[in-house]
Amino acid sequence: MPRPSVEAERRPQILAAACAAIASMGVPALRLSDVSKQAGVSSGTIHYYFETKKDVITAAFEFNLTDSLARRHELLASGKDSLAILHDLVDSYLPSDELSVRAWKVWLALWAEGSRDPVLQEINDRLYGQWRDVVAGVIGAAQDEGTAKAGDPVLLANMLIGMLDGLAVQVLLESSSMTLATMRETCQAFVSGVIEG
Repeated sequence: MPRPSVEAERRPQILAAACAAIASMGVPALRLSDVSKQAGVSSGTIHYYFETKKDVITAAFEFNLTDSLARRHELLASGKDSLAILHDLVDSYLPSDELSVRAWKVWLALWAEGSRDPVLQEINDRLYGQWRDVVAGVIGAAQDEGTAKAGDPVLLANMLIGMLDGLAVQVLLESSSMTLATMRETCQAFVSGVIEG
């Protein structure tokens, strides 16, 4: 198999570096020189791929959400029953390791910036809509398999995602009343008590 070109590898490298920089310093303090330093490339290389800081930020947010969705799709192909996949999806969504914490911090930055930016709102709406579709689809499949209670899978997905999002923010803010273990227990109890049949 032929090796990918440097250009094909460089853009994702820059976007991963931008996500790391956004997670550590936020968007307002971010400079393109921070991204180039994180990526180990020159500022000129950054400008070859992106004209402005806003272009980098927009592409980084889309990269972060797309990467998160791709990791969730791997769970869908696990061969497990739908209810087990739903429990795995919940666990995969927890801010429990370096990669997921970084992704969560980028999401938080997206939501903060997106409240004022229609382009970021569209990215969030489109890609977060895909995440909602995944969760609703898994719940619907569990209902079809007889392992989940009857009900509107979209409504249940929105409830679960809203819970995950809200509790993850509390975990990231290091709330004494919402530890990672408490978040996991709360979300899994919701799946077991409200969704599971």
